[in-house]
Amino acid sequence: MAIYKDDKSKLDTASIKTTTLFSFVVFALFLLAVLWGLVQFFIDTYYERARTQEVIRTANVLETEFRQNPEGFSKFAIQTAGTSGIYIRLDTPSDSLVYDGTSSVEETATLSEDIESISKKLRAAGPGSVTEVRPGTGQSDSRLLYASHLSRNGEKNLLYIIAPLYPDPTTFRILRNMLFYISFIFLIVSTILAYMLSRRITLPIENLTKAATELSQGNYNVNFDGSAFTETKELAKALNKASYEMEKTDFYQREIIANVSHDLKTPLTMIRSYAEKILDISGDNPEKRNADLHVIISETERLNKLVGDILSVSNLQSNNIELHMETFDIVEAARDVYESFNVLSSSRGFEVEFHPCRSCYVHGDRTRIMQVMTNFADNAVKYSGDDKYIDIKLSRSGKKVSFHCIDHGIGIPSDEIGHVWDKYYRTSANHERAIEGTGLGLAIVKGILNLHNAKFGVDSSEGKGSDFWFELDTVRKPSEKKDKKDKSE
Repeated sequence: MAIYKDDKSKLDTASIKTTTLFSFVVFALFLLAVLWGLVQFFIDTYYERARTQEVIRTANVLETEFRQNPEGFSKFAIQTAGTSGIYIRLDTPSDSLVYDGTSSVEETATLSEDIESISKKLRAAGPGSVTEVRPGTGQSDSRLLYASHLSRNGEKNLLYIIAPLYPDPTTFRILRNMLFYISFIFLIVSTILAYMLSRRITLPIENLTKAATELSQGNYNVNFDGSAFTETKELAKALNKASYEMEKTDFYQREIIANVSHDLKTPLTMIRSYAEKILDISGDNPEKRNADLHVIISETERLNKLVGDILSVSNLQSNNIELHMETFDIVEAARDVYESFNVLSSSRGFEVEFHPCRSCYVHGDRTRIMQVMTNFADNAVKYSGDDKYIDIKLSRSGKKVSFHCIDHGIGIPSDEIGHVWDKYYRTSANHERAIEGTGLGLAIVKGILNLHNAKFGVDSSEGKGSDFWFELDTVRKPSEKKDKKDKSE
């Protein structure tokens, strides 16, 4: 059970199950306390108020009956006194009639005192009626006194009513016993329901926790089940996706470790071999020595680029990169990138074309933006098709300018497009030739463009090529005076 820790004898008060169960039980006790409080209020306050209103209505009915049906008044008064549990007294000029329907007001002296007290108030008040609540010596003998003038055919009559303001003791005892049993049943049922509900709430969480533990141990085939609730279903869906992404990332990391190890080993082996060759063979031959040194320098540059890429990714991840923001002509920057790659057209048979738009300016780090363009172009060279055609173009729309680098190569499978910006990613579409690189280039691009708040993406179809692009906001061309001032500073 989740409400216990490893020590089964010790209750885990911090668990969701225990907290939920305890909360529901406390809530049930709170409802019972409210219920008992309302019952007490009903008995002590509401009953008194309702009893007072009932006595006044009864008095009005008696007065009406006395005026309209004097012959049947006595019978009606006897019935009313017994039904309502009240004491009725009618004083006429010739007689005093009493109809006693009470079972708790027994002392005649007390009744006489009550009649005398309410009579004084009635005489002082004049025509009409008066009421008085007499608390008595205890709660069980409080009563309501009522008196009114009752005239008929010129005769002056007085109507008195005395009503106990407490429920019948037997009824009260039955009510309390019934409430006690109801409370006990309610508490038991509430506890059972609270336990079942807490189990239903925590069961999917326990399953998710168990699956997450397996995932933390390297089992990527685990399935997260969040049945029962929408929130846990959404959480399970997110965790299943995270598991899939972690598996992909782990695969890419293992692949890149092998690739990087190979990339590091090859130049290091070459450097050592050619250094030994210079030492043993070509040291006295300037031509061979220079050729061997050129190889060493080239391999050292490869190592430097590899280490530079890893360092760039690390700096981007830790936000430890400084941008040198300026306003510059992005078309001119793209032209510089194009010219650096144009040499491929003669040396390796690539055809690189450049389609610029009219000059437009953006605000950003010129060096970093050119690094993005260079990475896109370098990526196009690696994955270009047999036609070895690369198109670099810029287009402007409103206040936006976009850079596109298009190749007609192998393209990217649709299920892998979302991963091209991940570290260590290499497309699985090309199985025919080895692709040099660390798989960090596009991850670096993503970090730089995010720092510039730029939109970017790739449009690709497998076997038809890819279009890597990014978009920046254009700004006004800086004035010459401001440009000179910035340069002087």
